[in-house]
Amino acid sequence: MKMLKKLQCFLLLGTIFIILFVVVHWDDVRDGTFYLHVASSSPDIPTSMTSSERRTSEDSFMWKESSRSVKPNLTIITPHPKHDHSPNYLLHRFTQSSPTQLSARQAHRRHVIRELCSANSSLNFPGKFKTFDQIPSKALDHLIVDDHHGVIYCFVPKVACTNWKRVMIVLSQNLKAPNGAPYLDPLDIPSALSHNATLHLTFNKFWRLFGRFSRPLMHHRLKNYTKFLFVRDPFVRLISAFRNKFAKPNEDFYRQFGSTILQRYANISTPPDSAQEAFAAGIRLSFTHFIQYLLDPQTEKEKPFNEHWQQMYRLCHPCQIDYDFVGKLETLDEDTEHLLKILGLDNQIHFPPGYSNRTAVNWERDWFANISVADRRKLYNLYEADFRLFGYDKPETLLDE
Repeated sequence: MKMLKKLQCFLLLGTIFIILFVVVHWDDVRDGTFYLHVASSSPDIPTSMTSSERRTSEDSFMWKESSRSVKPNLTIITPHPKHDHSPNYLLHRFTQSSPTQLSARQAHRRHVIRELCSANSSLNFPGKFKTFDQIPSKALDHLIVDDHHGVIYCFVPKVACTNWKRVMIVLSQNLKAPNGAPYLDPLDIPSALSHNATLHLTFNKFWRLFGRFSRPLMHHRLKNYTKFLFVRDPFVRLISAFRNKFAKPNEDFYRQFGSTILQRYANISTPPDSAQEAFAAGIRLSFTHFIQYLLDPQTEKEKPFNEHWQQMYRLCHPCQIDYDFVGKLETLDEDTEHLLKILGLDNQIHFPPGYSNRTAVNWERDWFANISVADRRKLYNLYEADFRLFGYDKPETLLDE
């Protein structure tokens, strides 16, 4: 009898717990988007600003977010059930930081860029004082425009750009699935297809499309559209580029760069004709050779850096374009959720989950072990503008050993 009463008591308590749980999470349960709450990296809230400056900057940005109207013609995007069970997908939507912290984070990132782009800052780099109209059109090819939603995205290779390009394709509806309907789920778009330049409207194409009206049309969009980019620790981005393009056979990059680097810095007078042959023969380009290539003044005399290791400021021109949102790969989940809310798309599109094999910051020491301190310092000088503009700490431990 006592056991029966205990069982009834447990059942009653369990029922009450379930009812309370449903009440607390009713909004999430109702729209079918309930996810686990997880901790994420803390926001880089300004530490050098006074409390009054911080409040002013934060309030200004929060007002801008709340007053920005949701763009018309929003694409309704429904994620396919087959992707709903991905752990990263389930986790990436929720953030530990409050809306105030996220807004302060953005205000700080934008403040740093404005300060360093000013004429009286200590940072100088090529092109800093150019006007937007002085930038040649071919240097604006990373600015993807979506006129349906009023969005401009500057993509930086090795900074989640494949998935953001997928999102931009879905938003623009410039590509149809095999069934003839526009793609609605970014993950359904093949990775290689997302990089097809014909699928993206970029500023570089404006001259061909609009002739002498191209620059006024660019200015109009820059003034009225939401402009964003995502960046990454510059040294980690270099490691990621090397891993992707040279640490495994890549015929295109081997022909364009690999064989030349082997000749000049590995003393191989006649490199194999293909990446597959080179790997089969045990001939591999090292990270040290890659850094030597980047530091050689002759490299950029011949042609500009490839986009995968070109400085981020040269790709996106933050001193000429006042970005509304600066995301970072290190805070990708939180930043993506925050941006989608600003765009009014947070309930309509799910950003694809990240990769578990992502290059990490704590790998730097191992990768730079065979790079001399002198070359590390030269490399920092080469990418110093990226470090400072986008708020990355100077890697003192690598430079002072």
